[in-house]
Amino acid sequence: MPRWLPRAMVVALALLACFQLASWAFHQLVGLLINILIAFFLALAIEPAVARLSARGMRRGLATGLVLLGIAVAVAGFFALLGSMLADQITTMVANFPSYVDSVIGWVNRTFRTDFSRVEIQQSVLHSDWLQKYVKNSAGGVLDVSATVLGGLFQLLTVVLFSFYFAADGPRLRRALCSVLPPNRQAEVLRAWELAVAKTGGYLYSRALMALISGIAHYVLLEILGVPYAPALAIWVGFVSQFIPTIGTYLAGALPMLIAFTVDPWYAVWVLGFVVVYQQFENYVLQPRITARTVDIHPAVAFGSVIAGTALLGAVGALIAIPATATLQGFLGAYVKRYDVADDPRVHGRRPDDGPRSSALARLLRALRER
Repeated sequence: MPRWLPRAMVVALALLACFQLASWAFHQLVGLLINILIAFFLALAIEPAVARLSARGMRRGLATGLVLLGIAVAVAGFFALLGSMLADQITTMVANFPSYVDSVIGWVNRTFRTDFSRVEIQQSVLHSDWLQKYVKNSAGGVLDVSATVLGGLFQLLTVVLFSFYFAADGPRLRRALCSVLPPNRQAEVLRAWELAVAKTGGYLYSRALMALISGIAHYVLLEILGVPYAPALAIWVGFVSQFIPTIGTYLAGALPMLIAFTVDPWYAVWVLGFVVVYQQFENYVLQPRITARTVDIHPAVAFGSVIAGTALLGAVGALIAIPATATLQGFLGAYVKRYDVADDPRVHGRRPDDGPRSSALARLLRALRER
């Protein structure tokens, strides 16, 4: 056996053990890393507001706290409006549930010539075995639901704390990052950081503005139709359609259609038609004008980035895919050298003239047009 072979085997086994340990640690910390990534993009989004308040003499930590407090108040108000609307709707449905049951039973008795009664059906349902099993299983799952809620609150607290630290100590963080880089790389890192702040903030600004316009438009429609809870539904449509990628429009329009259907089925059709028409107006008129100066991404690139982000990180990847892609596109655009495009018909999708026959045909058509 060569003398170097035992040492090589020991080194290989040590490297394999280190790799296994690093892989295990990465899989254990992937949740924390995702929370840190969300917090970083949230800090980039609030960076312009924090910098503006800090420029007016306010301490950066206090400015960050005020911005986060404003976001928390806005989110809490949104869920309060939505919760009150859902609570009122559920209360109305529970109060009218006996009449709904009586109407269904009456229709069944008239159609199938049966003799059912609501009291008998209630007694049979209450004393059924499947209901008792369902209640027992639900009681056993209360602990799981409580653990899920507590875990979600802990993750939210983690994101908020890291966002506060990233935004409040932004200059110190950039200084610490640049201190380990050579001078020629520091300018590139700072430029990438500025691009990330501009693109992320611009993305949220454009989405917030389009959400406001969408909410006002849908509020006017719902008020004209007399649909209840018009303000809450308008806020729901504006928020969900803009901040949930790809399927947000369909989720946003489903709830107003359902509430409008309880008033009049034709109102649901009107709401559906308005949602479709407004979506086309937003895609082809409103969104290009608003996002042209903030997040200039081709729709196909945006859709592909959302799909890729969803495949990698799920819902979190879908939310941060567009600002991350815009940042990468802006960073690459600053360093990719571009040239003037030759005046070739193939650039415009036309075929060049090939031979004297095509030239003669072109001259003949030109002469006919002149006559």
